[in-house]
Amino acid sequence: MNNVTTYQPCFLIPCYNHGSTIADVVSSLQPFSLPFIIVDDGSNQETKLALDAVAQLDNVKVVTLTENQGKGGAVMAGVRFAHQLDYSHVIQIDADGQHDIQALPKLIEASQAHPEHLVSGQPIYDDSVPKARLYGRYATHIWVWIETLSFAIKDSMCGFRAYPVDKTIAVLNKYDIGTRMDFDIEILVRMYWEGVEIDFVETRVIYPEGGISHFDALWDNVKISWMHTRLFFGMLPRIPSLLKRNRRKANNAHWSKRQEQGTIIGIKLMLAIYSLLGRKAFNLILKLVMRYYHLTGKDAKQASEHYLSQLSAYAAQKQIDLPQPLDSYHHLLSFGHTMLDKLAAWKGDFSVDNLTIHGHEQFQVMVDNNQGVLLLGSHLGNIELCRALGRRHKHIKINALVFTEHAERFNTVMKAVNPSSDLNLIQVSSMGPDTAILLQQKIEQGEWVVIVGDRTSTSKESRSVWADFLGQPAPFPQGPFMLASVLKAPVYLLFGLRDDASETPHFNVYFEHFSDKIVLPRKERQQALEAVVQTYANRLEHYTLQAPLQWYNFFNFWTLSNQQDDDAKH
Repeated sequence: MNNVTTYQPCFLIPCYNHGSTIADVVSSLQPFSLPFIIVDDGSNQETKLALDAVAQLDNVKVVTLTENQGKGGAVMAGVRFAHQLDYSHVIQIDADGQHDIQALPKLIEASQAHPEHLVSGQPIYDDSVPKARLYGRYATHIWVWIETLSFAIKDSMCGFRAYPVDKTIAVLNKYDIGTRMDFDIEILVRMYWEGVEIDFVETRVIYPEGGISHFDALWDNVKISWMHTRLFFGMLPRIPSLLKRNRRKANNAHWSKRQEQGTIIGIKLMLAIYSLLGRKAFNLILKLVMRYYHLTGKDAKQASEHYLSQLSAYAAQKQIDLPQPLDSYHHLLSFGHTMLDKLAAWKGDFSVDNLTIHGHEQFQVMVDNNQGVLLLGSHLGNIELCRALGRRHKHIKINALVFTEHAERFNTVMKAVNPSSDLNLIQVSSMGPDTAILLQQKIEQGEWVVIVGDRTSTSKESRSVWADFLGQPAPFPQGPFMLASVLKAPVYLLFGLRDDASETPHFNVYFEHFSDKIVLPRKERQQALEAVVQTYANRLEHYTLQAPLQWYNFFNFWTLSNQQDDDAKH
């Protein structure tokens, strides 16, 4: 083993028939005062003569491969030679002069700061880049994101890198890695699998006129495709460890203060898997992910089991048969399927052909009258299906009111997934006069306003109204119902439930009239509010019993998280 602990780097330059450029590349690197390892990868006679001249320099060593091994083979030979000479790091530079030497100080500085990390260039291209190659890189990026279940690798094809020699040798000894253009990609993925952190520095990449490219459009693409196939199936058994690496510690605070599990990165990764591999492959991966999460996600599992226990006891009391199976794993798996459904809805993959609309007549009247309404949704099923309803009617503008700090992020995500998205997320911290005025304007313009009615306030949980739900009193937020009374708008309920018995994606959308106008008389406001909330809770209970696994409030719904507010229910 290499016992060197100090930072001792050298340049590593794989060279195949770059006789016309190798001397200039070496000359441009001399100011850095680092030794060179140049690997002659079975080059022609002209290049060998150029290498003989360069080898006369005191700080240059040439490793000669009798037969061409490919770029990866040359880099591997160079890394092993550097290991023998006790270098701690190799700085890989291409021999054709396309790498930006001005970025080298940043690359070396980043490598010195974190010597255990692999540091790679992140290309910034000019107009000289061939468009076909540029587009091909994006396809590879998506595959690498899938193979690592992360976005840690920002670029996997740039040959401008600083490798930690010991860690690289360990990976080379463990795996049979491709020796040609597939090497740059595969070595990053496998080093990531082995726990190596990968950092990036921006670098310009120029494709000079008359530059030599050894990329074989047919065979190198075949090799890269086969490599991605191997890496994908290699990723599957590593899903638990990859997720564990990326997993953030759960916050036990109130739901609104928790870091959303579906961040932009996570959503884009799910979208990439879905777009590249299709729904069936996505569902296969999802089962493995959710099985792992079921084993490790203590809080969500406990909340699910509590809900299912309450549900089962109530159903037994009322002699109601519930769909089976009914356990916490299938509950979490159903949540995963709904996340995919949300992506598909955002992406525009669902149309009215995927829906059976119950209450379509009421929906059509609103559309025909260009009428603004307040839609009360919930965390039962998939409320994003209202997007599929709106696709037939382009003039409908949908506004979703949310009480989290992540509205702006999700607006960004939905625009990235589908730039023509017609759903606008409005972030609020409280139901104040400003919110009411804004929403009133939207109602008057004939727009829809969607708000969920089954989660408590972000700021003051004591502003809850208790109503019976599945046999126990539960706190519901008073805000949505107070808002409805202020807006004086028609109120409808919307529930979108997946038909799990259907082989193709299909949903039952229930569009139900709730009230022409919610009235809360001042003298009897509390009693009237309690009656309205109980009516909502009754309808939520009705649909929950139809699709119990599609209830996605993964916390104890029957208590307030701030225990000092418990007196509010008495």
